[in-house]
Amino acid sequence: MRRRLDAINENLAAKPDSALVEYLRIPDKYVSPVSRIARRLFYALAALFTAAVVVYLDRDGYNNANGKPLTFLDCIYYATVSLSTTGYGDIAPFSERARLLNVLIITPLRFAFLIVLIGTTVETLTKDSRQTIRIQRWRKKMRNHTVVVGYGTKGRTAVTAMLADGVPSGEIVVVDTDQSSLDKANAAGLVTIRGDANKSDVLRLAGAQHAKAIVVATNSDPTAVLVTLTARELAPEAQIIASVREGENRHLLLQSGADSVVVSSETAGRLLGLATSKPTVVEMIEDLLTPDAGLVIAEREVEAKEVGGSPRHLSDVVLGVVRDGKLLRVDDAQVDALEHADRVLYVRTTDVE
Repeated sequence: MRRRLDAINENLAAKPDSALVEYLRIPDKYVSPVSRIARRLFYALAALFTAAVVVYLDRDGYNNANGKPLTFLDCIYYATVSLSTTGYGDIAPFSERARLLNVLIITPLRFAFLIVLIGTTVETLTKDSRQTIRIQRWRKKMRNHTVVVGYGTKGRTAVTAMLADGVPSGEIVVVDTDQSSLDKANAAGLVTIRGDANKSDVLRLAGAQHAKAIVVATNSDPTAVLVTLTARELAPEAQIIASVREGENRHLLLQSGADSVVVSSETAGRLLGLATSKPTVVEMIEDLLTPDAGLVIAEREVEAKEVGGSPRHLSDVVLGVVRDGKLLRVDDAQVDALEHADRVLYVRTTDVE
């Protein structure tokens, strides 16, 4: 299995777009079966009308079995039997009424038959071609997106939080080696990459070099270190947030280039410990960490009228101030007076934008 993944990842980003269909998937927008059939019928009728107009404009070049000049209805009839590959021998409609019935009843049935019989086959044959075109467009325009490495429990939760915080699903790219996890991500409307994120080609295919943020949510601490090293080399300006199981490995992630490290086991342990004596505190923390319900932690710029004042005197419940990229607690003496470039970390309700 490892050798197979190595072969997949070798020079992956250098492959032509048509060869990436197996590894890179862009989610399709859901279209109901009724809409698909209606669209196919519209295209068929448009083709029929176009053919009828062409025949009508050149009607003097056609012979009519009844010896009369072609009417537009005759042209529609001719286009109908031509496009449906239907030929008449000893039985053929001559009256306009018979031809009208043929156009209004028989031909739609022929189209319906052809759509049901051939539509699925044609769609299957063109699926890879359409996906290739979509990959080409996606690779050209994808910038300032978020790459999530690993779509296990941590990765899915991170994506859920981002979506609830207003990040469009089209701006999130998931990288994983497990196809079942990728299928879940694709069903959620996310672009997916199948491959080992330890390989720079895989991250390059995910557009990591153009990403604004990279979330490392692997299940292995050593893997997280390697992915972070690779990601930092490709994207020196990106924000890298990594997760590790053990706190003793936190410094390794920071040394590897991570901007922020979340220790999952210690965080969970603290919450479990608090829950034994202060369950309401844990409930409040869960509320603050859930962006689509109750209270949430938000960040905003300092308003002009707030410059020079203390963050503790604001109407908002302020938790801290971000100055020069560094988070300072609200009781820190350095932030007694707010500055123009500061950002305020505060608590708000979800109904306040």
